[in-house]
Amino acid sequence: MNSKLLLVLFVASQVYFTNAQDASAVQNTSQQERMQWWSEARFGMFIHWGIYTKLAGFYKGKAQPNSAEWIMNRGKIPIAEYEKLTGEFNPTKFNAKEFVNLAKEAGMKYMVITAKHHDGFSMFDSKASDYNIVDATPFKRDILKELAKECQEQGIKFGFYYSQAQDWHHPGGMGNNWDKTFQRVSSDEYVYEKALPEVKQLLTEYGPIAIFWWDTPRKMTKEVVDSLYHITSALQPKIITNDRLGEDYPGDHKTFERHGPRYTPEAKYWELCQPISGSWGYRSDDDDFKSIATLIRNLIDQSSKGGNYLLNVSPTAEGTLKSEATERLKAIGSWMDKNSEAIYGTQASPTTEEPKWGRITMKTIDSKGLLYLHVYDWADGASLPIRLKNNVEACYLLTDKKRTFKTTSFENGIQVQLSGNAPDSIASVIVLKLKEMPNALPQKQLEQDKEGVVALPAFRAQYENLQGPGAQYDERKDCIGNWDSETARVYWKFTVKNPGTFNLMGQVAGKEDTEVIISINGKSKILKISVDGNPKKFKKLAMGSFTIDKPGEYEISFMPIARKWNPVNLREVTLQPINTK
Repeated sequence: MNSKLLLVLFVASQVYFTNAQDASAVQNTSQQERMQWWSEARFGMFIHWGIYTKLAGFYKGKAQPNSAEWIMNRGKIPIAEYEKLTGEFNPTKFNAKEFVNLAKEAGMKYMVITAKHHDGFSMFDSKASDYNIVDATPFKRDILKELAKECQEQGIKFGFYYSQAQDWHHPGGMGNNWDKTFQRVSSDEYVYEKALPEVKQLLTEYGPIAIFWWDTPRKMTKEVVDSLYHITSALQPKIITNDRLGEDYPGDHKTFERHGPRYTPEAKYWELCQPISGSWGYRSDDDDFKSIATLIRNLIDQSSKGGNYLLNVSPTAEGTLKSEATERLKAIGSWMDKNSEAIYGTQASPTTEEPKWGRITMKTIDSKGLLYLHVYDWADGASLPIRLKNNVEACYLLTDKKRTFKTTSFENGIQVQLSGNAPDSIASVIVLKLKEMPNALPQKQLEQDKEGVVALPAFRAQYENLQGPGAQYDERKDCIGNWDSETARVYWKFTVKNPGTFNLMGQVAGKEDTEVIISINGKSKILKISVDGNPKKFKKLAMGSFTIDKPGEYEISFMPIARKWNPVNLREVTLQPINTK
């Protein structure tokens, strides 16, 4: 593209966005209004699908690492070779009605599909590029249009995933550092030539779009990110976006990937996206399907913390799902048929501490608390402790109101006594109706113990992930893991009663040494973290000393240093007193 044409495109786009901003201002819809249906839905379907399914995780006879949709990158496949997959991609067994039927049967309220992933192939009839499912494959059908139509007819909200920065096929897209055969152009040119027109098309030709799910912003200029942001809100004023457009664009909700938060996040709106098996895209060797019990309890767990669950499935090159995925979705649907009242439209548990026996979701009806006790471990005669100081109006089984349970109130909360056998082997739901709004007993704060030590466990950490998943709690290792973004901030809030000087200690593991800024209420220090080269081998590390002058609430944060950051795993951090006042 010559510079003159690029300039014309740029000027035209700026004029368009000025008008778009004006339109957006006129049609402004508040976040609370836009998020209402999303908060009530709680459960959605994610679909990762593309021409990479023809390779199914294998290149030149060898299994490639990572999820299947990354195979072009992991296998360093040249563009010219990868393009040949289009001639073989013909998913004739795909049926949009059956797909939407299955999502609805599972109890899902919305659907998000990959319109374009990092490989640059568009799964719709793109007007900006011939590298799409209609023009480049023998299939010749617009999958997204078919799904959009079916979702509208069946009452499922519909949305798009779009990789706005990475495009391994376009010379201006980010991420392709292996193919030296094409002449590079600026990333801005890629956005104005391809990404922006495609986003505009998706927002104007596919009916009402409920969600636009951005991914991996990388280092895009503010001008192009502004352009993508304004066109989205202008063309679909009621649309919901996630937090991966760019650093200065938090979106409408936070995104957790693969692993949900162990502790209720501070964010009002958030979502866990997770594959039903090991890979996001289809791999022929991926048999790592999560159990039905795990999937149902994951849905309950996110709801109990006030979040949504976006469960991913990966169609094959033929356009169908593996039987293991279908069976699991139908099983979730069977549980939801009986218990969806305890999921849809619920709020986070009023008690922030996770019960050992299960989880709690809640609704407010007539200014009274209605709690749903999701019991995982049921034993006849056992008692369920609930840290509420309330009067109970009624307590009964959700699926059988005639089956009631004895409750007793104590100083340390309410006890619900189980009786008989568990009605559901995975999660039985008991309704606890209160006479007033929930009055939660004080939770255990992060504060000094009798020796003056402040322990900050990994599962109690909060996150501010500005670009991608960044950092999150890894329950298997009991640590903050997947910390692969230099813009991901990890922090805790804690209370100090006896101020003084403290040594900060932590346990870390990683492949390479790294650097981080540690701050306590504005007082910062740079820490060089030396590791043993093994991300599973944790070692104790002295992180310096900090002086806290007076009692009160404090925040400690760990922020990677740009261009000096390498992924690490972090376990419990402690503030150990040297002397106290």
